Amino acid sequence: MIKINAKQLASLAKASFLQAHGHSASKEDIDNYLADNFSEENFINELINPDNHYHLIYYDTVLAGYSKITFNTVSKCIPSKDVTYMSRLYLLKELYGLNLGKVLFDFNIEFSQKGNQKGIWLAVWIQNKRAVKFYTKMGFKLLGSTILRFRQQIQIILCV
Repeated sequence: MIKINAKQLASLAKASFLQAHGHSASKEDIDNYLADNFSEENFINELINPDNHYHLIYYDTVLAGYSKITFNTVSKCIPSKDVTYMSRLYLLKELYGLNLGKVLFDFNIEFSQKGNQKGIWLAVWIQNKRAVKFYTKMGFKLLGSTILRFRQQIQIILCV
């Protein structure tokens, strides 16, 4: 098992988030969001929490992406307790198209099943067309919507 380095994870998380969402809000809002959610200190705290399960994927020797899942997390769209919440699945943009997202996604499905979970839910920003298409292709269905406050902007996201 590879020990996850919080500094390395923070760097990857910032880069992959910016590539996917850097255009979604003002620079100030993006910078504040990154500071609040993707700091090294934040990842240290998340990594020591046993409820969080982080998984890394490499392409050759390059850290290509990561995911974060949490078991037994209820959503307004899925009231069952025995389901996994996948809050993050990100890849570096230059490694899109190599099937790495599917490999990481499939790993999370299998890991969740081994953890006696009945399924996985996630929320995806409706304007992230690539992600919506990916998750739909993976068999997810739209179950509802919710509002995500992204600093000064309100974004609609989908529960799939």
